Amino acid sequence: MSTQGAVNPVAAGSLLADRAYEELKGAVLAGRLHPGDALSVPALATQMRISRSPVREAVQRLIHDGLATHVAHRGAVVSTVDVEDVRQLYVVREVMEGLAARLATERLDAAAVDRLRRLVERHEALVTAEFATESDERAHVEMDVAYHRLIREAAGNDHLTAALDTIQGRAHLALHSLWRSPQAPRLAVEEHRRIFEAMTAGDPDAAEQAARDHIRRLRTRLSQAVTADPAAGEDHRAVRPIA
Repeated sequence: MSTQGAVNPVAAGSLLADRAYEELKGAVLAGRLHPGDALSVPALATQMRISRSPVREAVQRLIHDGLATHVAHRGAVVSTVDVEDVRQLYVVREVMEGLAARLATERLDAAAVDRLRRLVERHEALVTAEFATESDERAHVEMDVAYHRLIREAAGNDHLTAALDTIQGRAHLALHSLWRSPQAPRLAVEEHRRIFEAMTAGDPDAAEQAARDHIRRLRTRLSQAVTADPAAGEDHRAVRPIA
């Protein structure tokens, strides 16, 4: 499948590789780049109107994150979704997100509370207004990712942060590949609010449980979506492209 139109031009300036990476990552998570799409460095560089070097670096970072993979004789492609791998991934993510919420609650300060509150409120406003454009969908994905990132930053454990950075990217790719329900944004925000309330109540046990419940429910929804999809039922490696 052609990637023409999937990514936007990147503004000139410093940190071009970072900007290219964020643009490509956003395109993958929002479904503008589909599982199996080739990540041609020359083609992407042309679309983003930058040189090939920062694009090449950005693609390598996607591979490191698990959002892309290198295929012999093809080069880098957007990762496809292995259903059994996803189930295992979410089992691990449940434990790790729970730990992040526990540690964050124990270290929470006023600045972190303010950042989390403002993000949750913005996310709630976006979901309440319903999505009118593709940019709304992209904003939802970005806020979802940002919420979990703020929690693990507040947790203050670099090893946990590094592990979750990789897991979260793959988890979102799987979620948006296998389950695209209109209810998804609303459910995510409601569950994010429960985690936030437990954290600000100063209850590490409740915060950990709320975070684990959130990820476990996502895993359940994914399993139900795969079970309801005849194509996925025939082959545990079946992939339904993001629509």
